[in-house]
Amino acid sequence: MSDLVRTVSPPAAFRHEALFYAGDDEFLGATVPFIAAGLALDEPVLVVVDRRKIDALRDALDGAADEVQFADMVEVGRNPGRIIPAWREFVTENGSGGRRLRGIGEPISADRSTEALVEFHRHESLLNLAFADSPDWWLLCPYDTASLPAEVVDEARHTHPFLLEGGHHRSSPWAPDLDAISAPFGHPLPDPPGDTPEFVFDLGSLAAVRALVRQVGVEAGFDTSRVADLVLAADEIAANSIRHGGGGGVLRTWIDGHTVICDIRDTGRFDAPLAGRSRPTAGQIGGHGLWLANQLCELVQIRATKDGTIVRLHVERF
Repeated sequence: MSDLVRTVSPPAAFRHEALFYAGDDEFLGATVPFIAAGLALDEPVLVVVDRRKIDALRDALDGAADEVQFADMVEVGRNPGRIIPAWREFVTENGSGGRRLRGIGEPISADRSTEALVEFHRHESLLNLAFADSPDWWLLCPYDTASLPAEVVDEARHTHPFLLEGGHHRSSPWAPDLDAISAPFGHPLPDPPGDTPEFVFDLGSLAAVRALVRQVGVEAGFDTSRVADLVLAADEIAANSIRHGGGGGVLRTWIDGHTVICDIRDTGRFDAPLAGRSRPTAGQIGGHGLWLANQLCELVQIRATKDGTIVRLHVERF
């Protein structure tokens, strides 16, 4: 895999590439030369993988590891909506003056739930939109073909414009263009449990929304802090429905194991694919609700339907 250093020049713009590997040896065989090539070119490098792989890379890089920034994907990627802001921070802090950058990010692993995988694939697709006009940098996204289902590996070929497989680089013929990525996302969500009651709300019943969600959080065994997180996230999204979704909406909330799920629907049209993935600036009007929900929840699912918008919040009991 050392051909990785020799065969591809540094990118002239954002290069988003899926790396297909099988097992730890192939992972290190591809990523160590990639990192070393970046350091040799004086390019800042950020690696976001799990702690076990961070330790393996540190050992393989030896003293050069001190020149690399590392972050644990278990923390950064607890919610996929938090990953693009982390990369944006890296690019903003290190990409001035035309400086080229490199990154390795592995958000998709075999332990992700089916629902979460849909959102992580969506995240991978949105990276192309988020950094379409960014300074030059190269993001390599490893996929372990030995542990991931074939359909998950195949999806990577549809979310990355470039592919690295068996030491060979190529463009992906399946990657969608930016217009397709920007289109409303309508992947179907599982239906709420059949006995889940509906609560119709408007501006005058926001307090009742908070009370209902608080009650469910207590029933789920959440501590005071997690109940507060749950209530605040649901309140922000319900308030968004009132402001942008026709003056109100419908709330359904239920308990699924250690998770409380709040499903909020309104008649508004959602056309901001990166909403919630940009840190609000000081004095900014709007854009805070989904951002805050992503900071408080383990998963935020947004869907555009013919009838309006669905935002589904997942908050776990720690």
